[in-house]
Amino acid sequence: MILVDGVAYEGTVAPFDLSDRGFTLGDGLFETMAVFAGRPFRLDAHLDRLAAGLAVLGFSVPRDRLAADVATVAARAPAAGGVIRLTVTRGAGARGLAPPAEPKPTVVVSLAPFNPALVGEPTTLATVDVRRNAGSPVSRLKALPYLDNVLAAREAIGRGARDALILDTAGRVACASVANVFRLAGDRVETPTTDAVLPGITRALVLEIAPSLGLVPVERALTRDDLAGADAVFLTNSVRLLQPVTELDGIRFPRDERPAAILAALRAAVVAECGAGP
Repeated sequence: MILVDGVAYEGTVAPFDLSDRGFTLGDGLFETMAVFAGRPFRLDAHLDRLAAGLAVLGFSVPRDRLAADVATVAARAPAAGGVIRLTVTRGAGARGLAPPAEPKPTVVVSLAPFNPALVGEPTTLATVDVRRNAGSPVSRLKALPYLDNVLAAREAIGRGARDALILDTAGRVACASVANVFRLAGDRVETPTTDAVLPGITRALVLEIAPSLGLVPVERALTRDDLAGADAVFLTNSVRLLQPVTELDGIRFPRDERPAAILAALRAAVVAECGAGP
């Protein structure tokens, strides 16, 4: 199902204005969220992040309109769950870069099946040459242009890994292609600051629940060597939730049974919070 400006269409085909700036310039943002038991996972947090991002772009969409459209689509999600993508563009515009003085944003909400096998699925990483630009505000937004991520994922796959470890232009750890990165070192759960990365919804949840498991959440600059020397490394996003990394550039994780048990406890807490089931 797909909802375009409040009009529902079955399947994945719907009328679309080809002068829309989301199509021609990537002028817009999106949010991806899992739906469990008809409830979008941390919807308020997604809408907060979207509103903050739209403020950077210089336009807005009423929150109640977005929430209503998401609720309409979420109600169609099967019992096994679904994945909602909420896309907001600045709307149609004339040729050129200058935005229209009074934009009429386009709102598209789509529903896809949820694959429970992806939750907690182990992955492998390869450090890639693509860099995240810490000086660009876009690096902290879930913006429509995703070519850096596409190229990073393609490079990692070409190196025999399943996902990419992306560094920023200063050589610090930024993120994976579609996920935040964490390092487990003793009782510390460490993740890069959001200087050059999207402030992930599941990332925030892990930082929130870590103390209840006796862990110390830390946001700091990390290097690739910090990850290589970690007890364990894992990724977070709003669909796969928490993914253990079993290998980074040929280095195997976790180091022993203790970090594996900590990862299992973190994953169980995240799954319980979002209602994804066992």
